Order: sequence, then structure tokens, then C-alpha cells
Amino acid sequence: MGRTREGAVFRLRVQPHARRQEVVGVRGEALAVKVTAPAEGGQANEACCAFLARLLGVPRSKVAVVGGHTFRSKLVRAEGVTAQDVLSLLGRA
Repeated sequence: MGRTREGAVFRLRVQPHARRQEVVGVRGEALAVKVTAPAEGGQANEACCAFLARLLGVPRSKVAVVGGHTFRSKLVRAEGVTAQDVLSLLGRA
């Protein structure tokens, strides 16, 4: 996990097409989440960003996939949050 001037950058492991959206823990060095959207046409990426924005309490426009767009392992940037905010997601999982 890292930080930028604007916020936090972290690894994410995504399971698309799940029954429900949830944070499931840590897989290696990545925060693991499940989303209900399929992995087609960027739908799972969009669902991840919207889900994380809601959990972190920031607007959707402040969360973006910046690497790994077509893979389950992604790099995500969240503006307006700290690394501690992202880690607190684990406590809620």
C-alpha cells in the first residue's frame, strides 16, 4: 500500500460475478473483494470503484483502477483517503 499527494494507492484482488458485494480480507498483499458484476466490458471494474467509494465515504469519481484493468489483480487509487482508511475496511470485513 502506498500513498500519493491526493490519497492512497493499493492492490486489489477482485472476484467478479459473486452473489454479493463484500470485502473478504487479504490475499497476499492485496485487499480482496467480491462484486456482483460480471467481468465483461469493464463492469467489474466499475462495480469495484463504486463499492470502494461507498465504503470509504468518497465520491465515485475519486476511486479509479490505475493498473490491471483486464486482470483480477488490480492497482487502485483512492483520492481523499489515507492508507489507514483503506486498512479500516479490513476491520469492517
